[in-house]
Amino acid sequence: MLSYFSVVAYDASAATRAHETYRMPTNLNLRISPRTVQQETVDKLRLAIFSGLFQPGSRLIESQLCTQLGISRPSLREALRSLEAERLIEIVPNRGPSIPALTWEKATAIYEVRELLEVEAAGRCASRIRPEQVLELEKSLSAFEEAASSNDSLAQVMTAADFYSIILANCGNPVLEEVHRGLVARISFFRGRSMSLEGRAQSSLAEMREIFESIAAGDEKAARKASKKHLLKAKAAAKLSMDGAV
Repeated sequence: MLSYFSVVAYDASAATRAHETYRMPTNLNLRISPRTVQQETVDKLRLAIFSGLFQPGSRLIESQLCTQLGISRPSLREALRSLEAERLIEIVPNRGPSIPALTWEKATAIYEVRELLEVEAAGRCASRIRPEQVLELEKSLSAFEEAASSNDSLAQVMTAADFYSIILANCGNPVLEEVHRGLVARISFFRGRSMSLEGRAQSSLAEMREIFESIAAGDEKAARKASKKHLLKAKAAAKLSMDGAV
């Protein structure tokens, strides 16, 4: 029997000959499906939460969700654990999953962290972004403009998230981007609330365009200023929408 060390010290030329002899079977399909039941379930439930289908404080009945989604309970529970990790739902022992109650304290904490991360990211992005990425940022802004014009609240939330993801990806600090990514679901949740106010989407578009123009011009100071202005207005809009929901 070959020892571990004899296996490690095998003849490299033999390995080369084996590689040259082996051919991948032409009928072997190694393609992996890009979607799984669990991931699709997570995506659908996340969008349902963003769109307001499930209201804050409401319980999620597993049997009903399994029927609506057409999936098994184990698949559903796996998806619910993923959403719990994103802080979009709470799973309480002996009570089951529910949508967390909306509090202004939570919203304030989210907006404070957004200001720390996004203002810094916008300024850094202005001095680092490549021309081809400026074009991608412009495309994402156009997508948000289209969503704002159509009054599609869900599309507004998703296209706004795309706009910021490009800024974060080009800020030159992968840790900053990683931290922000962990907040995206909760940011989108509160963004959906603020976008529900009449006229807010158009105001947000003007603010985002100011951020884009500053970044495209390479003006770090202006990008930071525009980003902070946008966040303060978004925070005020979220406060109004939550006061109206009480």
